[in-house]
Amino acid sequence: MAMAVPGTSGVLGQGAEEQKGETARLASFVGAMAIADLVKTTLGPKGMDKILQSMGRSNDIMVTNDGATILKSLYVDNPAAKVLVDISRVQDDEVGDGTTSVVVLAGELLREAEQLVLQKIHPMTIIAGYRQACEAAKERLALLALNHSDNQEKFRQDLLNIAKTTLSSKILTQDKEHFARLAVDAVLRLKGSSNLESIHIIKKTGGTLKESFLDEGFILDKRIGVGQPKRIENAKILVANTAMDTDKIKIYGARVRVDSMAKVADIEKAEKEKMRAKVENIISQGLNCFVNRQLIYNFPEEIFADAGVMAIEHADFDGIERLALVTGGEIASTFDSPDKLKLGSCKLIEEIMIGEDKLIHFSGVEMGEACTIVLRGASSHVLDEAERSLHDALCVLQQTVQDSRVIYGGGYPEMQMAKVVEEKAARTPGKKSLAIEAYARALRAIPGTICDNAGLDSAELISQLRAAHAEEDTRMGVDVVLGKAGDMSELGIYECYRVKEQIILSATEASEMILRVDEIIKCAPRQRGEE
Repeated sequence: MAMAVPGTSGVLGQGAEEQKGETARLASFVGAMAIADLVKTTLGPKGMDKILQSMGRSNDIMVTNDGATILKSLYVDNPAAKVLVDISRVQDDEVGDGTTSVVVLAGELLREAEQLVLQKIHPMTIIAGYRQACEAAKERLALLALNHSDNQEKFRQDLLNIAKTTLSSKILTQDKEHFARLAVDAVLRLKGSSNLESIHIIKKTGGTLKESFLDEGFILDKRIGVGQPKRIENAKILVANTAMDTDKIKIYGARVRVDSMAKVADIEKAEKEKMRAKVENIISQGLNCFVNRQLIYNFPEEIFADAGVMAIEHADFDGIERLALVTGGEIASTFDSPDKLKLGSCKLIEEIMIGEDKLIHFSGVEMGEACTIVLRGASSHVLDEAERSLHDALCVLQQTVQDSRVIYGGGYPEMQMAKVVEEKAARTPGKKSLAIEAYARALRAIPGTICDNAGLDSAELISQLRAAHAEEDTRMGVDVVLGKAGDMSELGIYECYRVKEQIILSATEASEMILRVDEIIKCAPRQRGEE
């Protein structure tokens, strides 16, 4: 067996290392399986949370069971482990959910591959078997899919079931009915659009999670300036990112010589007149609400108040981008060309109270599908995790609206795919059949892990499910509440077809990539000063 030897070949520069053959393959397998084992306990409705603590000066902590968030926060040295971190991130970006499942499945495929490699089966044979098994699993998954897009009432119920299933493994599981309705209402308002930017999420500490609500409109977490109108109907809104703080002399690294204080007063007056001209230019655009990304000092605020214009300062950048999007305006930084400015509009702007905080509410915005979800909760950690959970649900629902196929959850599709893959293995001659069988065992590890995390006897339950799935037209999966096999249709446990398909494809491709490795080369960084 080859060992890691610094610069073995004599070709690599000083400080470089290479691992060859079995050593390299073993290092890849061990790293990938360690990452899979790390997030495995978070899978399923009874999955546990992890506390992630920053070792930096801020000493921040994060409590989460979201696979992508956990893996994103880790510093990983093993190259194969980084591949799994990347597929988890891609899964999160593509479909929003299934980030833990994809890593666990890839880890199980590599665990099975390791045993096959020890039996002297060539990695390329294993890869060929895995590819055939993946095709068979995909075909079976497509046959299992249900589509109710032609029946709006049934489709809405499917969306509610998917949202509840997604939220079951999150912090929102106690109030999943409430949050499933919030998420479905928000996504259906988009009318098929894939732009989740128009769904704004605001977090406010205080109250309970159950007090969270959906508001039809846009809420900006800012206060209205002093002495300005608190309510405006038929608002014309200019969203800007411009300096409104030059009414005082600010000289950096420059020197101004004057021979009397009167000259200083003249400079101040010139500054004020310049600011007055800028503000009057803005007011002349025919607006009655001015939202700025930067500070608005007292002098321009006073001019806005005298003109009856509502001025909102220091709106966060995400906030003004969203506000410009939903009101139909554009962010401006110069005001010399009125024809190039695009004002936003809404029917009503008013100040509202949430808990003890005052916020600004824009209702009747131009983009009718825009809405705001206000999350309430006991602490910032609870709210952060609630936002991640809700974001996952929104992403999955958005995918389902675009591809309306759904499948039963609770380990049902994995058991069905494993059955078909095993049948294929029985018909396949040669060593490839061993790899196809291994793929089936890896698929069954998903419901097995769900059982283990719920404290159930996974061997007993999986054998019951295998017997149930030997029958035709079964819908049995894992019922973690009662601790037995249950009918997924009756329990209302549904999953998005698109998410499950992405899990199978990504996990297979990642395991194939790691299986191909037969050498790891660690290059030393080039020394400074070298030609």
